[in-house]
Amino acid sequence: MIGRLNHVAIAVKDIAAASKNYRDTLGAKVSDPIAQPDHGVTVAFIELPNTKIELLEPLGANSPIAKFLEKNPDGGMHHVCYEVEDILAARDRLKAAGARVIGDGNPKTGAHGKPVLFLHPKDFNGALVEIEQV
Repeated sequence: MIGRLNHVAIAVKDIAAASKNYRDTLGAKVSDPIAQPDHGVTVAFIELPNTKIELLEPLGANSPIAKFLEKNPDGGMHHVCYEVEDILAARDRLKAAGARVIGDGNPKTGAHGKPVLFLHPKDFNGALVEIEQV
């Protein structure tokens, strides 16, 4: 069911500063920031040969990233995203195995314009997991 690693997401206080750090210090190719109001974040992607890093900056006071940064003021790894071929079949299989889907269980459109779901970190060794249909 699980496919390749799509990205690792890192919560940051300042996406411009974080982008500059990856671009200037590591020589990475970094996308322009894109606001994702439905998710309460602004995102930028760092392209790597084998995957991506997603930088997440809070967008609005109710952003889940703002809450994460309250607990982790320096930022840090927020989630990992794995690809799946059929998100509804993956959801049903995960739920049947006892995994908890965060939210109402229906996929939302993610930053790549594809359906995504998040899985509860208590079911995955403390790691928040995102699945994305490819």
